[in-house]
Amino acid sequence: MNRTYLLLAATGLLALGAAVVGLPTPPLPPPPPGPSRPPPAVNTPLVQTQQGALTFEGRLSNAVLPVGPHEAYALLTVRAERPRQERRMPVNLALVIDRSGSMRGQKLSDAKRAARMLVQRLGHEDRLAIVHYGSDVRVLPSAYVIEEARGRMLSFVEAIEDTDATNLSGGLEAGAEALRPFLRDFRANRIILMSDGEPTDGITEEEELGRLARRYQREGMAVSGLGVGEEFNEQLMRGLAEQGGGFYGYIQDSERLADILQREVDQAASTLARGVELRLTLPEGVKDAQALGVPSRVEGGERVIPLYDLAGGQEASVTVRLTLDLGERPEPLPVLHARLHYRDVETERAVEQELHFTARTDRGAATGYDAMDPEVRVAVTRALGAREMQAAAEAMKRGDRTRALGMLDKARTLFGRSAEALSGEMADVDSTQAAYLNAQDETSVKREALKLHNKSLKSFGQSNAY
Repeated sequence: MNRTYLLLAATGLLALGAAVVGLPTPPLPPPPPGPSRPPPAVNTPLVQTQQGALTFEGRLSNAVLPVGPHEAYALLTVRAERPRQERRMPVNLALVIDRSGSMRGQKLSDAKRAARMLVQRLGHEDRLAIVHYGSDVRVLPSAYVIEEARGRMLSFVEAIEDTDATNLSGGLEAGAEALRPFLRDFRANRIILMSDGEPTDGITEEEELGRLARRYQREGMAVSGLGVGEEFNEQLMRGLAEQGGGFYGYIQDSERLADILQREVDQAASTLARGVELRLTLPEGVKDAQALGVPSRVEGGERVIPLYDLAGGQEASVTVRLTLDLGERPEPLPVLHARLHYRDVETERAVEQELHFTARTDRGAATGYDAMDPEVRVAVTRALGAREMQAAAEAMKRGDRTRALGMLDKARTLFGRSAEALSGEMADVDSTQAAYLNAQDETSVKREALKLHNKSLKSFGQSNAY
């Protein structure tokens, strides 16, 4: 006899007893609770503006937010549409090569071979300066890449020999000096640094070097950082690219390096918007805004998020976590004010676009993962999973196998919450885990860690990693 029959029998006996003694009949017990259902997800309104070269759009995670302390998210996307007629712009480049002692051997050989291939591929309408540095800095001044100049450039590269110290800041400054006289003549100006990123002379603090890159970007020169070999300062090279509005890459060999240098040239030659940055202003009741997985700073009461130069067909997405403490109002409340700043390469004009986000408040508003707008929910899941991927990459580099595998499992679990939309991310985690388990030496482990870190950047909505 199961519990239902026992319960009904007992209820019947009670009712009979009540009738005998004249007591009121007790009420029947409530039916057993059914399976709980998550609150239905609601598509939130897309807020969009288009001006100049870029489209700027975004949406909130929830159209109705609870009263009091709570968290919500915003997904912001900046997109450069492909022009109807694509044409290659001439480029003004400074190639900066590290020849310090840590670059000795295969690293420097790969860098020199890639530099020679770059010189051969540039056209007569392009300008190129070549800088190499150790303890001192040597410069071949900028010139159009005509045949006579091409020969001088190849000879200059061939003569590079390694030295001991690393004056990285001196190399960057020399590259910027070589570009400056020609900034007005070119729409695409870029410093490309090839290094293992271990400065010993000049400016050595990563924060100061990042500020240097940001200053160049504001002048109209993007900075890209290409890490050479298995051993390089990934954090510094990535930070230079993030602050300099350029691209970041990890280079294993000269063939890969030459390919990435060509992609750098193509990127520079098709740039539509440079100096791209987001500025977030927080209305009353919004306590904080955190950009997940991308650098940001507070400046003049605004949260500033630097992005990278955008070519046609490229986009950048930022997932923002909002810390709220909203009051109860009958009308919609402002939740976020986002401004996009950039310089339109075609018109050479500064452009500003704005988005305003509002939401209603309700004490009974549905909360939690399942109540989010589906598109924002996927973006949040992707960003949180990418954070675990980065933690796994750091643990792999430290040799902490248990933590690395645990973080990979967490990432896979997170991606599994939106398995259909994030199947690619789940496959990335699985392939990394398999390669990591099969790695036979420390070099192989570091290689997998670097690959995983690059994959995580793409999961954060950033497309500036090679």
